[in-house]
Amino acid sequence: MRKKSMDVPITHMFSNMDLRKLLIPLIIEQVLNSLMGTADTMMVSNVGSAAISAVSLVDSINVLVMQAFVALSAGGTIVCSYYVGHKNLEKARDGARQLLFVVTFISVTLAILCLIFRYPLLRLIFGRVEDAVMEASQIYFFITALSFPFIALYDAGASVFRAQGNTRGPMTVSVISNIMNIGGNALLIWGFNMGVAGAAISTLVSRIFCAIVVLWQLRNKKNPIYVRDYLKIRPDGGVIRRILALGIPSGIENGMFQFGKLAIQSTVSTMGTAAIAAQAMTNILENLNGIAGIGIGIGLMTIVGQCLGAGREDEAVYYIKKLTLIGEVVIIASCLLVFVLARPITIIGGMEAQSADLCVSMVTWITIVKPIIWSQAFIPAYGMRAAGDVKFSMILSCISMWAFRVTLCTFLCRCMGVGPIGVWIGMFTDWTVRGFVFLWRFHSRRWLLKKVV
Repeated sequence: MRKKSMDVPITHMFSNMDLRKLLIPLIIEQVLNSLMGTADTMMVSNVGSAAISAVSLVDSINVLVMQAFVALSAGGTIVCSYYVGHKNLEKARDGARQLLFVVTFISVTLAILCLIFRYPLLRLIFGRVEDAVMEASQIYFFITALSFPFIALYDAGASVFRAQGNTRGPMTVSVISNIMNIGGNALLIWGFNMGVAGAAISTLVSRIFCAIVVLWQLRNKKNPIYVRDYLKIRPDGGVIRRILALGIPSGIENGMFQFGKLAIQSTVSTMGTAAIAAQAMTNILENLNGIAGIGIGIGLMTIVGQCLGAGREDEAVYYIKKLTLIGEVVIIASCLLVFVLARPITIIGGMEAQSADLCVSMVTWITIVKPIIWSQAFIPAYGMRAAGDVKFSMILSCISMWAFRVTLCTFLCRCMGVGPIGVWIGMFTDWTVRGFVFLWRFHSRRWLLKKVV
């Protein structure tokens, strides 16, 4: 059990300038990633409803895989940031080496399995979709699966930089990568008429670029945490187990979230191509209006990890409160901005009238509900995970996901016939329950009894 600090520090570990330097690049990176995803979808949507439906369906699987890599990398972030706060840089470097080793092994294995079993996997999850959608899905999944090891290595490398307070480097790489991706999409989709294959190839090339640049930057000995001689890294069972102990529960949580989305997508896919396209665009816009808040949560993990590594628990509590409040302001602004842009985006994206109307209607409800409940449902949890309280978050999120979001959505859509809005009613219920329970957990201070290393 960690010994609780009884002294309130006179000065905070992070000044307002430190917070800005940490959080602003994270927010910019997350927002640009989401904007580029929106631009991708708009480009693909001009190819036709079958193309955007295929990309949406396959990305449901791809996001599941990528969230697993993000969760594993978060385990590495927690370990490395704790040792940075503890002033033990050699242990932090060892944690970084083991993180790179384990994500490489897992991502390569997963990519091979997805390439071999891509057809039965798509059939199992999405059933008997239209032939044109399935054909496009096969192409898109094959190419994007090749990128799994590269996105995993980028996530791991970026998490190591973030653990030492450097968020500008990953942001710069991400910005350049996104520009490459959009330019590649424009060239291959419109210039060479390659459709979903063009979108997938652009994604693959940009992810290869991200991995190479971040791994090269990580070799610089000027970094507090650096890694060299990648081929000489050997597994350390103890460190890997600790990273996995922190990362796997978050991976399961994220995985259950994505499995829930797949279950919901199976329900939406029975409503026809118009509903699939509307739901796909709504998902992107909802992600866009929440992505800045997620950036704040990611930064909070580094802050809390370093505070606890330095033995300053009161500071960890303080920063969770402060960043949750900042996140609330950001969410309100983001929701209003996306609401204003929703209709123009559907027009620029060339969506059919029925799909566009459904999309705008769902975005309207999201704009009303999300600012009320989202911040407390998600941001404090990032800080508590950084304290090692990962199992509670996993259990709560899994129960809430399946009991409220999936079950309620399925009932409303299949039994009550309410249409795609049933998806969001289930999601709002999930957010509400999650928010109340996480606030109780935070104020109980039980999360401070957990152990990071």
